[in-house]
Amino acid sequence: MIRRPLTRVLGPLALALSLLVSMPALAAPDGVFDIVAPFEIGGADPSLSGFIFQRMEIAETLLEVDSEGRPQPGLATAWNVSEDGLVWTLPIREGVRFHDGTLLTAEAVAASLEKARGKPGVLERASIESLSAEDGAVVIRLAEPFAPLTALLAHFSTIILAPSSFADDGTVKDIIATGPYRLTLFEAPQRLAVEAFPDYRDGKPAIEAATYLAAGRGETRTLMAESGDADLAFQLDPPSVARLHANDAVELLKVPLPRVMQLKVNAGLPPFDTAEGRAALSEAIQREGLAAALLRAPGTGATQLFPPSVEAWHDKGLTPLATDPEGARQRIKAMGWTSGAGGILEKDGEPLRLRLLTYADRPELPLIATALQDQFRQVGIDVEVSVTNSSSIPAGHQDGTLQLALAARNYSLVPDPFVTLLGDFQEGGSDWGAMNWDDPAFHKAMQALLKASDAGEQARLRGEITAILQRDLPVIPVVWYEQTAAVTKSVEGARIDPFERNFGLSGMRWKP
Repeated sequence: MIRRPLTRVLGPLALALSLLVSMPALAAPDGVFDIVAPFEIGGADPSLSGFIFQRMEIAETLLEVDSEGRPQPGLATAWNVSEDGLVWTLPIREGVRFHDGTLLTAEAVAASLEKARGKPGVLERASIESLSAEDGAVVIRLAEPFAPLTALLAHFSTIILAPSSFADDGTVKDIIATGPYRLTLFEAPQRLAVEAFPDYRDGKPAIEAATYLAAGRGETRTLMAESGDADLAFQLDPPSVARLHANDAVELLKVPLPRVMQLKVNAGLPPFDTAEGRAALSEAIQREGLAAALLRAPGTGATQLFPPSVEAWHDKGLTPLATDPEGARQRIKAMGWTSGAGGILEKDGEPLRLRLLTYADRPELPLIATALQDQFRQVGIDVEVSVTNSSSIPAGHQDGTLQLALAARNYSLVPDPFVTLLGDFQEGGSDWGAMNWDDPAFHKAMQALLKASDAGEQARLRGEITAILQRDLPVIPVVWYEQTAAVTKSVEGARIDPFERNFGLSGMRWKP
């Protein structure tokens, strides 16, 4: 019998009620830590659900990242790169055991990575010629240098699985990995359970067992936190945060993320086919008002693409994006537009009228889009907001009909934002990045950064890249995101990973 996902069988409200009704059955005995988050489990394959196996600390990657996004050893103890940047050697940690008791070896790691390389994923970004196991190390040979390979080897799609995880045809049949927790229950797309792995190399974690439940509605997650049916409720909306502030049983956690709410602009559409026109659009945005009033997160108005928490890519020397509605109107008028009916700017009898696409997957997006509609009207731009499916944005990019789009872009899907920038601002543009914008100096700096190994040169190139993005505004930053969660006060050591790689389970313990 095929189990259909609950979301296809029930409406959203019915789903929320069904989850709440089923909670007593899910509710774990004392000592079990229950997590609820919005992310459905797509299946056993890491290319689909590696993120949840990583977040629940079931599986690990060759390399890790620290809280600043810097690469760190993982299942590999180091990474050594040849002078020409083409050969990477990663010695494999000794004495590590998979959850089935077998030892981690370079051969097992290479085989797991080869299977990941055969599927759509981040490893496609690097021109890998071969993967091999040599003298206790994994050796990766590239056709051309790719400096951010460390970030790819920390991505969830490259988690290392034991040989026994795979069926004869190469498909994943079990999740047998090396993390501090091992899988005990797997019911995609909604839930799984784990228990502490007694043979973990850093010692058995203090939290003995945990469960994970995917609940897409924020109201459901908030109710579970309030009732005590969830020990950690992840990704809360502003109204929920306000409610939970009054709950003495939970602690609210908050951390800035490398995720940005931004406007995607069709830079082939007058007057936004010039940096001057896009600057006018930016000046119309009252960022801090949006952040404080609608997101209840003062100080998150995006004055440049990356927030201060992304130290490598945030440039304190950049002139911040500012609000100047009158200046915005005058910029556009200087390009030949004049005031028309209702104060809307027009040229050759055509009013400056645009359609802005956004989506409701993130409930804050339609709210911000409606506020932007009013702010743009104040400077003479008539904007129609269309709340549709997120797929409409890449579709509009591909067929050339997109004018404006408001989206949340996560620059930490791969731990080094450079990898996402490479895709978003490639020559010719991309679905979620630039549209009808290209800059030769920008592309030259990006290619140079791909090959740069000197830290000073890397910093200089990052500065050049961010300065061009700030000057030309191929996408316009609106607000920076903060991740929020509610955790029971029955534990200590809870934290939010700013790169969203784990829920912090192994770092927590029950209070005495």
